[in-house]
Amino acid sequence: MAVDYTVIVVYLAGMLAMGWWGMRRAKSKSEFLVAGRRLGPWMYSGTMAAIVLGGASTIGGVGLGYQYGLSGAWMVFTIGLGLLALSVFFSARIARLKVYTVSEMLDLRYGGRAGVISGVVMWAYTLMLAVTSTIAYATIFDVLFDLHRTVAIIIGGSIVVAYSTLGGMWSITLTDMVQFVVKTIGVLLLLLPIAVVKAGGFSEMKAKLPTEYFDPLGIGGETIFTYVLIYTFGMLIGQDIWQRVFTARSDKVARYGGTVAGTYCLVYAIAGAVIGTAAKVMYPKLPSADAAFATIVKDELPMGVRGLVLAAALAAVMSTSSGALIACATVANNDIWSRLRGVVAPKEADEAHDEVKGNRVFILVMGVGVIAIAIALNDVVQALTVAYNLLVAGLLVPILGGLLWRRGTAAGALAAVAAGGLSVIGLMWWYGILANEPVYYGLLTSLAVYVVVSLATRPTDAAVLAAWRERLAGRGAEEPEPEAPVAV
Repeated sequence: MAVDYTVIVVYLAGMLAMGWWGMRRAKSKSEFLVAGRRLGPWMYSGTMAAIVLGGASTIGGVGLGYQYGLSGAWMVFTIGLGLLALSVFFSARIARLKVYTVSEMLDLRYGGRAGVISGVVMWAYTLMLAVTSTIAYATIFDVLFDLHRTVAIIIGGSIVVAYSTLGGMWSITLTDMVQFVVKTIGVLLLLLPIAVVKAGGFSEMKAKLPTEYFDPLGIGGETIFTYVLIYTFGMLIGQDIWQRVFTARSDKVARYGGTVAGTYCLVYAIAGAVIGTAAKVMYPKLPSADAAFATIVKDELPMGVRGLVLAAALAAVMSTSSGALIACATVANNDIWSRLRGVVAPKEADEAHDEVKGNRVFILVMGVGVIAIAIALNDVVQALTVAYNLLVAGLLVPILGGLLWRRGTAAGALAAVAAGGLSVIGLMWWYGILANEPVYYGLLTSLAVYVVVSLATRPTDAAVLAAWRERLAGRGAEEPEPEAPVAV
């Protein structure tokens, strides 16, 4: 295992080095939070694919393949569909807004009254996403070094917090590019063909497994529909995803680069399901489906390759964790704390306020909090389900309604956030956290309330809508400081 350990240690050291390099570039708020809005198509595609394909997509995707066969690809597949929908239909408009958070977009669209409550909901979602990603370090470091769960979380979480705090989005973008390459080589080019060969090829897999393992809909229509609601729609509105859209150099980069990333996700989804299906042939009685990835890596891969594939799993977790962390800190600082600071201490000395330092402090504080919660929390699935249910039921309708329906009002948006969020919490208590019904009925409640309240209240001020249209057209926003463009 010495070679494998060396691969992992070099990889982790490289992540910290990227953080240090990124610190030298992040000299302004725009550079720190959205990489100066200067990413070209290659870097944009890589970083977008990295953020959406995390530990759940890699370890969990293989686990679903082990449990359900090829239809286990649907979870990650719906993530790819969501990214494609975002890129084709919405990303160009989102990029032209030149904002930093989803709540800022809501304030622009509805006249400055919808952002606070939506910020709290988005903060809770990004916090739990960061926590659940951080917990995944325990699984990987246990396979690598046989470390105690708490120690593994502290080591993995500290590395992500360090490079994210140092360089912000520049560091995260650079590390994501490395992670994207490592995942592509480790999972698609190495683990996938090796797993299929070790399982005896597709003919042997078909001979040894039930026919439902090769049914594209074997996982069940209701499960697929729930994945679409949670993950496809979740991709359309998550702060962690939008913050990557804000990094695009132009609306064309956002559209076409995101389309490439979404297509990559579809390939990654199928690869994970095939690897899991192969693992079912080789290890038919594993105690847990989620153990399939670690087992096949540990037992079937040669030395050195094993280290690279485990680095790929680590890369998947780190990319999602760092993206969720900077999103969580950005929302906490820009949507919650800055508003409270404005109320408690109105802008007397804002000129002297160091925005980069402030955002850096928030990432550090949120990162320490994420590590602490990850150590204390045991049920990852329930925590992530609560986060996605709140996000979709509370924010999907006001966000898409603001983009698509001119008659939507601030009162309708606020009522939809409150009704959707409260109803989904009550329904999770009634049906159970992991039930499908809460997100169904919560989303319907949010939609009904949004339409009724919007129609019953005064239309949004014409001046607000005019300013909104100007921003959608790419006019009326402050441009980032002029610097040499990033051409990759």
